[in-house]
Amino acid sequence: MKNFPNSRVILNPNETPKEWVNILPNLPIPMTPLVNPMNGKPASFELATMIFPKSCVLQDSSTEEMISIPKELRDIYVKSYRPTPLHRAYGLERVIGVKGDKIKIFYKNESVSPTGSHKPNTALAQAYYAKKEGVEELVTETGAGQWGSGLSFGCNLFKIKCTVYMVRASFLQKPGRKILMKAYNAQVHPSPSDLTESGRNYYEKNPDHPGSLGIAISEAIEHSLSDTKIKYSLGSVVNFVLLHQTIIGQELKLQFDKINLKPDVLIGCMGGGSNFGGFIIPYVKDKINGVMPELEIIGVEPRACPSVCKGKYIWDYGDSAKRAPILKMYTLGHNFIPSPIHAGGLRYHGMAPIVSILHKRNFIDSVMHHQTEVIEAGLKFAQSEGILPAPEACHAIKEAIDQALKAKENDEEKVIAFNFSGHGFFDLSAYNDYLSNDLIDYELPDIEIHKALEASDMPNVDETEF
Repeated sequence: MKNFPNSRVILNPNETPKEWVNILPNLPIPMTPLVNPMNGKPASFELATMIFPKSCVLQDSSTEEMISIPKELRDIYVKSYRPTPLHRAYGLERVIGVKGDKIKIFYKNESVSPTGSHKPNTALAQAYYAKKEGVEELVTETGAGQWGSGLSFGCNLFKIKCTVYMVRASFLQKPGRKILMKAYNAQVHPSPSDLTESGRNYYEKNPDHPGSLGIAISEAIEHSLSDTKIKYSLGSVVNFVLLHQTIIGQELKLQFDKINLKPDVLIGCMGGGSNFGGFIIPYVKDKINGVMPELEIIGVEPRACPSVCKGKYIWDYGDSAKRAPILKMYTLGHNFIPSPIHAGGLRYHGMAPIVSILHKRNFIDSVMHHQTEVIEAGLKFAQSEGILPAPEACHAIKEAIDQALKAKENDEEKVIAFNFSGHGFFDLSAYNDYLSNDLIDYELPDIEIHKALEASDMPNVDETEF
């Protein structure tokens, strides 16, 4: 029998991190604040806590390098699914023609969580803090349904009501996710809806509007502001969400230490930046501080929504109705409506400010791929490794394959690691479209990006007032 060393690297439950890594004190430039959309000035603590749980607001601007994970929350992580395994992708290596031990591909398997993705890492934290503060309902948006499923799971665990506005394109494409959320006692509405003013602005003009994460965020925030016992919960973009996700990268470092390896390339898909940020932040801290200067870090976007690859680093609203805080980030413009690709979790118009700063300062790179080639890569992975990937995770797989083949061509030794952010058991329509030759590639024309970014309603923020 052939020996497969390090095919799975497993940590003990007591090795689950006790702290989150806060990258803010180590960023190459100071983090920009959340800005009040009403006046263009930094959002006050009082305004931020009208929207988010207080503990999350405090974490969002903390200057502490490490922030403790409450014991009760950590116990839930351990009882539910953490730590997650690191796998050597021997099957994938064989299928793409990478032989021997010179090039190694690893993946961090976040699909083992109860809802099948990385999203519970922050969903459980946000539900925990909300419960402690007496919040009775959390309301959110979701694209592909991974985040909505995660928050539904967290809210059900802590006995908090959960309401989800799901982007209509995904609501129709992915009925399984809708059912899963309802199984966790969540209320799920297609967005745009006729339940909020933000949604009606789109719904009344076109009841079949495909929606966007920007519109769904607007609806969720409007809903959350209707009662002081309701708070808005966000699954990506903002600092505290990326903070909670650093549990992934910390485990990854420990797992590589156990097998005496260091990654040469880290890869993750990028939508709003949470799974990517959580995967890379513990390592990018070392890169910033000169400990791992040669480490390559690559974020992968869909060509239909290339916020970093083709967007601008400017101030923009976090949502379509301009109710959410203004952020300095890479953006395609808050009015941008992406094509209805299957990777619904990657259809956000902007990028996390942390990830944006790291890219602007050249600590990370970005690439983009068409959905046909990423689903093809996902099928190769499923057929060789046994797990069907979510369309979002397929983007990371595609780039990992490209990096391995590039290393093979250049006769280089490489340790490549990517974040397997979620399984695709509820995304079968994407694979059905591919196998039926019905999958369509969308390329966002530069003229459309320019039009969205030059819109007259882009925010005007004077940074000299900070």
